Amino acid sequence: MQKFFSAEDIDNLSYAVQEALTLKANPRAHAELGKHKTLGLVFLNPSLRTRLSTQKAATHLGMDVMVMNMDKDGWALETQDGVVMNGTTVEHIREAAAVMGEYCDILGLRSFPSLKDKEADYTEDLFNKFIKFCGVPVVSLESATRHPLQSLTDLITITEHKTVEKPKVVLAWAPHVKALPQAVPNSFSEWMGKAQRQGLVDFVIAHPKGYELSEEFTEGVTITHDLNEALAGADFVYVKNWSSFQDYGKVYPVEEDWLITNKRLEQTNVAKVMHCLPVRRDLELSAEVLDGPHSLVIKEASNRVWAAQLVLKRMLENLK
Repeated sequence: MQKFFSAEDIDNLSYAVQEALTLKANPRAHAELGKHKTLGLVFLNPSLRTRLSTQKAATHLGMDVMVMNMDKDGWALETQDGVVMNGTTVEHIREAAAVMGEYCDILGLRSFPSLKDKEADYTEDLFNKFIKFCGVPVVSLESATRHPLQSLTDLITITEHKTVEKPKVVLAWAPHVKALPQAVPNSFSEWMGKAQRQGLVDFVIAHPKGYELSEEFTEGVTITHDLNEALAGADFVYVKNWSSFQDYGKVYPVEEDWLITNKRLEQTNVAKVMHCLPVRRDLELSAEVLDGPHSLVIKEASNRVWAAQLVLKRMLENLK
């Protein structure tokens, strides 16, 4: 494994989940694997779960970890070629990424989209240039279009807590006060769509009209604008807000009630409720659900360690 960016980087999802759960059962079984190896974590945006879980996963594998907050501690990066750098940027990504690759055996990068330029965001210009110039394996810690560590975590969590062989999983749009990226729902849709093709889940997306995701991530997936229809018989409900893809980054007014409450969950198969966090209580998801027996959000967050550890383990094995 030279990069971890999308669902395409994991072939057999069921096997990967079982490997992650084996790591969870014995976290330090491969503590020698990362000895004398260094993981560099580069953040251009805020992070809590991704930062701490990936650091912990690396220490379980015996790695040294360096963390760089480029947005606060680093130089302003130039990503375009052929420009005279006489403005606010100080260092070109060609040199910055290459230097990081000299210091680290594996690198992780987190960067959010602008939500202003669809083409720039969806071509993953920054992430691809980072991969090109750093010269070492790269883990996506979230990018403009995807959050694969979160999605692998979600599949691990669903597998752990399912009560039927092939659970019904619903991705449900939620309200918010500002425009949010499509990275998490894109990634969740991509991974659940692949899980559906491999016979692991039945997957449905529910969102208001105007909030369609890119077809790149939803091919073959059932989509409805009726939340109650989607929730009927659901085993897992994954709650997340996102802004418009078609009218890129825009937020349309939604008159219908999309808040998930205990009352709403009565039509499900005693569904477990998931969210990647952070979550705005009683806006995105009701406090009664978050604090009640339906919620998996803390266990889901805990599983971030094992998703990261699986990916790092496979990269380290490739370095041997």
